[in-house]
Amino acid sequence: MIIDTHVHVDADAFDEDRETVIERARENGVQYMVNIGCDIKSSYRSMELAEQYDFIYATAGIHPHDVKSIDDNTYSHLKQLLRHPKVIALGEIGLDFFKNYSPHDVQRTHFRQQIKLAREMDKPIIIHSRDAKEDTLAILSEFYPKDPNAHSGIFHCFSGDQELADKALELGFYISFSGSVTFKKTEELREVAKTIPADRLFAETDCPYLTPVPHRGKRNEPAYVNHTAEKLAEIRGLTIEDVQRTMSLNFFQLFGIGDNAKTGTVSYKIRNSLYLNLTQRCTADCVFCTRLTKPVVQGYDLALKREPTAQEVWESIDDIRNYEEIVFCGFGEPTLRLNVIKEVAQKIKNAGGRVRLNTNGHGNVINKRNILPELSGLVDEISVSLNTDTSEAYDEICQPLPMFRNGIYDKIKEFIAEAKKYIPEVQATIVTHQKNVDETQCENIINEEFGVKYRARRYNLVG
Repeated sequence: MIIDTHVHVDADAFDEDRETVIERARENGVQYMVNIGCDIKSSYRSMELAEQYDFIYATAGIHPHDVKSIDDNTYSHLKQLLRHPKVIALGEIGLDFFKNYSPHDVQRTHFRQQIKLAREMDKPIIIHSRDAKEDTLAILSEFYPKDPNAHSGIFHCFSGDQELADKALELGFYISFSGSVTFKKTEELREVAKTIPADRLFAETDCPYLTPVPHRGKRNEPAYVNHTAEKLAEIRGLTIEDVQRTMSLNFFQLFGIGDNAKTGTVSYKIRNSLYLNLTQRCTADCVFCTRLTKPVVQGYDLALKREPTAQEVWESIDDIRNYEEIVFCGFGEPTLRLNVIKEVAQKIKNAGGRVRLNTNGHGNVINKRNILPELSGLVDEISVSLNTDTSEAYDEICQPLPMFRNGIYDKIKEFIAEAKKYIPEVQATIVTHQKNVDETQCENIINEEFGVKYRARRYNLVG
């Protein structure tokens, strides 16, 4: 099931077959859709559609094209609309300096006024921003403090650059992509789409506009949102199920509609791999990690009320043959539970499976011995998080336990070198965009000093 976060099914383009279009969306797996208000009339039409269909929700707002027509009654109507239980956001609002249907100063004034109303009514906002990056960010910064964990609203039909995306994320906004991400000449947009954290991603149609490939040239409709979601999955190296699952959780997080992710997840599928979540404990508290604040990865909540037994971990695996690999991973450090790794890995290998271990490289220090010989024959690949090029930077960024500081970095390097003796495939990774880290030097260390595979992961992308 997929969600279309931005439709205009109330538009004239659907007057002749609106009911059929809505039914076709349901037949194509659209779980929810949000019909967007652009002026007072369309906001009331959106509300009426939401009242008619239980899976349609509405917004109310004045589009920047139409703010020139705002009168003394407009904000009274918006307040009334926003009190309706199925009107879930204020929008779409914002700035459009491309078509300039309303004067720039009027757009800025009413963008601020509508944001004030949204804050007063405790509603997220739906933002339209075109050729107005600086002004949009400046105004938003007046009302929203930097908080990437906030639920401020959605940048709809995102067409901006990496700077706009990054700053929108800093302010707690979600990023929604329309059919334009499927167009041949939007490679730069696809590059931006790769960098959006899974827990901040949405897809939309913006129908009847921006019809995605392969239906370009036709009227757009909610049933086509799957094409956009499939393209997002493709460029992010995920399955459509991964994208659908994360967007459903995002919809719940932002609007409280649908289902929350269940806590206590022991095994979870991403792409064609199955990940095993053994613990939330860790010997580091990395500045980029959300282990304690938001332990969610690709739509799964990895918070554990208690650590699973080896038998529970094994029983959480449905069928080894369903997966390319089984990965000991999670938001904690797996080698804190070395015996569980060994017991479960042996069963996986006996069943013909492939095993990977993701670790911070502290395992030998944790267990006070060289554990790598014990993993020989059980683990096919090990991925070690090196993250920095110096010991000082490691202590600052990865924040190991006090007794591990001033030396754990060198122990990790020893762990990587030792792993090559016992594990067929060894990979060392870094998290990018960290202060005081020379990423080129990290790559040189990994390639030249160890001769193992190197992988760089963007700081806000997990899973």
